[in-house]
Amino acid sequence: MSLSKTNLREKEFHNKLHSSGEERSENKFYKAISNLYEDFLLYLKNNTPNRKVLDYGCGKGIFAEKVTTFNPSKLTAIDISETAIGIAKNKSKNKINFFVENCESTNFNSESFDIVYGVGILHHLNLQKAVNEIQRLLKKEGSLIFIEPLGTNPFINFYRLLTPNSRSKDEHPLTFKDIKYLKSLFGKVEINYYGFLTLLFLPLYKLPKESRLFYLLSRVDKIIFKIPFLRFLAWSVLIEAKKN
Repeated sequence: MSLSKTNLREKEFHNKLHSSGEERSENKFYKAISNLYEDFLLYLKNNTPNRKVLDYGCGKGIFAEKVTTFNPSKLTAIDISETAIGIAKNKSKNKINFFVENCESTNFNSESFDIVYGVGILHHLNLQKAVNEIQRLLKKEGSLIFIEPLGTNPFINFYRLLTPNSRSKDEHPLTFKDIKYLKSLFGKVEINYYGFLTLLFLPLYKLPKESRLFYLLSRVDKIIFKIPFLRFLAWSVLIEAKKN
């Protein structure tokens, strides 16, 4: 497995993170985009049955374990961290094929998968290499779906600046230029934006599913993000694309 200096730094960072067994302090913020995860899993539930699926940057296999319940014909999961893959294999009781792989350059044959999905992985990679590799791996008419952070909200970026140890040196939340590049490669691309008011008012609610406030804030966020010049306020995006 050939690795660049950036790949090696990412590998070291995530091996250390997974070995510690500790949760990142930033995890408490993710309830602000719980609707994003619901939409992501609903898409996979509706589209993965009887399909060959790749979990691209699977970490400890949390989402692979969920996706396997959606009855794909074959589920493969890869990550650069052998520590993460070791944990995933030891915890899993399902038929998931786990491999240590460089996501930018895998050993799989071209057109091997119907669906490729990932959560917070593309911004750790050379985007051009990663997206071209995904395109190679997808069958004709195959689909990808990814959750990724945006790097366009100045207040969120300021928080990132204040907490450098919470993330790897080379990670780069996506920009609108990155989204434009994605749109140039795939015939059909849909981008949905999440996490402005739901993040801003995070202290005012506990469980999003049981919170009327969260429901209201998420609805208003949808209205805000229909306005293109306000989309920079979003924390994260859901990227759906289809190969020509």
